[in-house]
Amino acid sequence: MSSNRPYLLRAIYDWISDNNLTPYMLVDASRQGVRVPPHVIKNGQVVLNLAMRAVANLDLGNEWISFQARFSGVSHSIQIPVPAVLALYAQENGQGMMFPAEEDEHGGEPPSDTPPSPPEPEPPTDGDKPKRGGGSHLRVVK
Repeated sequence: MSSNRPYLLRAIYDWISDNNLTPYMLVDASRQGVRVPPHVIKNGQVVLNLAMRAVANLDLGNEWISFQARFSGVSHSIQIPVPAVLALYAQENGQGMMFPAEEDEHGGEPPSDTPPSPPEPEPPTDGDKPKRGGGSHLRVVK
């Protein structure tokens, strides 16, 4: 039987978003296959803001979670194996779900599928001007 974790993640994400709250995901950054900027990792974990205004091309798949996000103004392709997710919760009130940090059926290895290739960034159109300054709206929560 397949894991229920990806289904629960999608349901909790929708519930948090439908209530106009900010979905935060706690990830075990020490797991194989986790691809996040190293400077955002604290104590082997990273908290990521998954709000629609904070990420692009969010894909909550059965094996991988992938999206584009900016850290310190630099765009990064983020890839997380679903078993590396420790919690998904609302930033405003902490409601959500924690997941066990146990070994998955792959023995701690990333899923057998290769992570999705990151989408090519869209070139700006004539009316779009690249945004400068202002800093990233993503932040690491302690």
